[in-house]
Amino acid sequence: MSRTRTRQPTFADLYAGAGLLSAGMVRAGFRPTLAVELDQSAAQSYARNIAECVRIGSAIDAFNVPVVDLLVAGPPCQGFSTLGRRDPSDVRNKLCLAVLPWARQSKAKVVLIENVPPFLRSPQWKQLKRGLEKLGYAVTTWELDAVEFGTPQRRRRAFTVASRIGEILKPEASDTQTITAGDVLLGHRRRYRRGDPMHIWPVAKGIAAQRIALIPPGGDKRDVARLAPELCPPSWKRVGCQATDVWGRIEADEPANTIRCTFQNPSKGRYLHPFENRVLSLREGARLQGIPDNWLMEGLPYPVARQIGNGVPIPLAHAVGEALAEVFH
Repeated sequence: MSRTRTRQPTFADLYAGAGLLSAGMVRAGFRPTLAVELDQSAAQSYARNIAECVRIGSAIDAFNVPVVDLLVAGPPCQGFSTLGRRDPSDVRNKLCLAVLPWARQSKAKVVLIENVPPFLRSPQWKQLKRGLEKLGYAVTTWELDAVEFGTPQRRRRAFTVASRIGEILKPEASDTQTITAGDVLLGHRRRYRRGDPMHIWPVAKGIAAQRIALIPPGGDKRDVARLAPELCPPSWKRVGCQATDVWGRIEADEPANTIRCTFQNPSKGRYLHPFENRVLSLREGARLQGIPDNWLMEGLPYPVARQIGNGVPIPLAHAVGEALAEVFH
């Protein structure tokens, strides 16, 4: 006999950002009671689009912790990410351990920690796992690619799942057709609301504009080097065949590459519009993260881009939330 849920389970979100992970939990049926975020603009975005239960502050300060069913956290990943410096001495690496006092004081039945896959091979993760086990949790891990869960973007994320109420099964990849970047940037959804404050991008000038104009569909900096070597800095010759995605156009018939917080800078990756001579708008970057068009995010353009790029794609967060919700029925 199947069991029905007698009440809506609650959750708290640490390192909440603009609320993309929380959005997935809400879609899966959880109710937010507290979010903690240090960045004021991100916290304002959370309050605007998710709930007003956000507190501006550091997750290190575990005080006035509410009792919740689920505790989720997305601690900074820069010290572990292969896209960054991957610095083992990065002071942010230890922020994941702040989850432990929150788990103890909140009496959460399930704890979910999201990060990049290399995090699972770090000494900090091993310390975190030992701490969760001492609190009575059974710990498992998942590595999931957002593209397999309805996101028009390739983005692998790692999830540490700690449960005190039974086994939680890993979500299965969607059997629907892969969504491409063109599906959300160019197709039937290409219309943008007039006056949308997020459909904006920095206008390239000078050499940058000349480079972008030379790059064909699916092309990148190698096309500039071939067609106009005088527009190439000496560093491009030194790097050679490495970092070929920089100054690259997103391919319309493929999922986008991982959207980082610098996606409005063409020198940071394959972030040029598939056909127009510009970088992605903030709204387009948001669409590639599965963020609805009715979301508006607070702050200047770069802080908004950071909120978008640092988040978990909402379709992936929703799939994870659905898997967690099964143990609360």
